[in-house]
Amino acid sequence: MATVSRSQVRRSSLPTGLGAEDAGCTILHVDMDAFYALVELRSRPELQGTPVIVGGGGGRGVVLSATYEARAMGVHSAMPMSRARRLAPDAVVIQPDHRAYAEVSRGVMSLFHSITPLVEPLSLDEAFLDVSGALRRLGSPKAIGELIRSRVFDEQRITCSVGVAPTKFVAKLASTRSKPDGLLVVPADQVIEFLHPLPVGALWGVGEKTELQLERLGLRTVGDIASTPVSTLQRVLGQAAGRHLYELSWGRDSRRVNPSEPEKSIGAEETFDDDIDDAEAVHAHLLKLADQVGGRLRLTGQVGRTVQLKVRFADFTTITRSKTMPGPVDVTQDLYDTA
Repeated sequence: MATVSRSQVRRSSLPTGLGAEDAGCTILHVDMDAFYALVELRSRPELQGTPVIVGGGGGRGVVLSATYEARAMGVHSAMPMSRARRLAPDAVVIQPDHRAYAEVSRGVMSLFHSITPLVEPLSLDEAFLDVSGALRRLGSPKAIGELIRSRVFDEQRITCSVGVAPTKFVAKLASTRSKPDGLLVVPADQVIEFLHPLPVGALWGVGEKTELQLERLGLRTVGDIASTPVSTLQRVLGQAAGRHLYELSWGRDSRRVNPSEPEKSIGAEETFDDDIDDAEAVHAHLLKLADQVGGRLRLTGQVGRTVQLKVRFADFTTITRSKTMPGPVDVTQDLYDTA
């Protein structure tokens, strides 16, 4: 596995051709670092290296983003602002500027599309790219990842982290582990070596409840899951979940990068691994969903008028409510407050 940091990126020395290290690793996951916060710091260079929190300041305000200095104090996104202020009393709090974030995001996504048409945005600040068709033109997957990092910094003055791997699942894990401002290649023949030492919580679909169930079986790492008969996992977790985790533990993920298409309605939903009834946790997840919807609206230059909320309980009872706004809306806080 190869890791690259900002100081190692030099456009003049970007390698060309497909090397053995990243052969077959044509999936990239690109994720901006502390996106909202770093966008704000572009016009406030004096705050570089200090704890900065971006979020609403009202009684129900929540953290949208925080610099890594603030994160080191325990602050994280979706946290109530009141708690964040207690953890980082000296942090500078900045009200969000969603128009600015949308503008930067459009620039980043345009950059991605100049690399490959196979771009799958996940939010304003991250996307999967399939660069298999760009290798002859731009060089190896690693070189393309380095080029993206360099161009994002040069054009937008923010940093990003890139994971390069054979599959979407592994690429996303790689970008997370290269943060901040790094690049990590997980070669096809080293996927197992990369995955198996990781804690079980690294796998998609493993929440606190599932993690406890796995720990009761003595399974604490991804490698432990891979060494467990799939029938045992299915007996404890259910047929689908057991098979899902077993496949991921061996790095198997057949999902392709799906380019986005124009949508008549924009929504986001989340199914929790474990039932939750904590109001603070519910509001945190609601904010995340509102931000995903608002981000996609702003990214595509659209606005909405009607906000719909659907809640499904543990017994599968479903409640749906909607509200039509007096005017068009695309701002995360407005969507969150309405929901």
